[in-house]
Amino acid sequence: ERSGYVVCLQNQHELCRTTARPETNAGNVVGKHSIAGHETAMYWLSSLPLDSVDPSPEATWIQLQNVTQRNNYSENSAFALPTLKVGTLDSLLSLSDELAKVNAAVESTVNKLRRQLYDVAEDDEDIAEITVEGVRPEAYLRSWKWDEAKFPSKRPPKDTVSAIMDTVQKLDEDLKLKATEFAQLKQQLQALLRKSQGSLAVRDVSMIVPDGLLVSTENMKTMVSVVPRTSVEDWARSYETLTEYVVPRSSVLVEEDADHAVFAFVLFRRVEEEFKREARTRGFQVKDVAGTELRGEDGDGGEVEEEAGIASTRSDSAARIQKLHAELEKKSDLLRRWCLTSYSECFSSWIHVTSIRLFVESVLRYGFPPPVLAVL
Repeated sequence: ERSGYVVCLQNQHELCRTTARPETNAGNVVGKHSIAGHETAMYWLSSLPLDSVDPSPEATWIQLQNVTQRNNYSENSAFALPTLKVGTLDSLLSLSDELAKVNAAVESTVNKLRRQLYDVAEDDEDIAEITVEGVRPEAYLRSWKWDEAKFPSKRPPKDTVSAIMDTVQKLDEDLKLKATEFAQLKQQLQALLRKSQGSLAVRDVSMIVPDGLLVSTENMKTMVSVVPRTSVEDWARSYETLTEYVVPRSSVLVEEDADHAVFAFVLFRRVEEEFKREARTRGFQVKDVAGTELRGEDGDGGEVEEEAGIASTRSDSAARIQKLHAELEKKSDLLRRWCLTSYSECFSSWIHVTSIRLFVESVLRYGFPPPVLAVL
């Protein structure tokens, strides 16, 4: 029933390991988490004015415990509210307005880091590694105290807030850069895998042509055609006559799935583009075979160079997938470690900003030093 001040953040924040992926919703809570065997909890920081009859923190604590435990409202912990340097009333009012924006910005970066950790985590053990200064976020909150070495209490609160904001902004910028690099590398690998493992309509079917069917000379080359299963007979009847200079009876079925069949065939290079146009009008996808591009035009040695080019191209494609896999694993591990470290730094900064906000609002409401009991 007694009026007090509650410092809250604009969004929900998951502090500990959860059973579901995190979501952000509007709500006046410091944090929300789910622990196996426990109901979902929300965290609030509050400053309660001391009782006028018995103005001691102990008496207010006993009253709070009696009310909340009797009605099963909350589990309470004492919060070590710092005593900071106080300037003029105008400076406190200005800082109060600024803190609301800073609080939201810092929490936003904390949430971004947490989401990135979920994206790169391989299993629950990686999520369990999320700590703040060596302990789980919930334990850090319950045992929190002002970091005097990092943020001297004799320094004006505005300077401390500015220093925190500079650090968090740098973390946010670094996160954007690292997350973008990781996403681009992941997209490159997925694109290569689609080409090598997707359906016949989208994958690089040239890589599945057996070496014995490959022809690559100055005048002739092997190509592949992806044909709908319903048009296989049409392909067999028409491919030799779509243009001139197609090697008769060169079409060989290479692979098929439920929707498409892939045929390798041989034609003269001079009609390559014309054949592609004619095939397209009949619903055939004609594609080059990797490595059959014309390389040598100096007579002797040309065919040997083409054969080496085919083998090299196929080997390079497989090697590139393997290399990207290794790079992605390394990048993921580095990003995960960086996020764990940065999350700890950012979360700690967030709680310091929140404690400054609680202190400033308590001074504005109750005077200095604020006659309040700070509670989590």
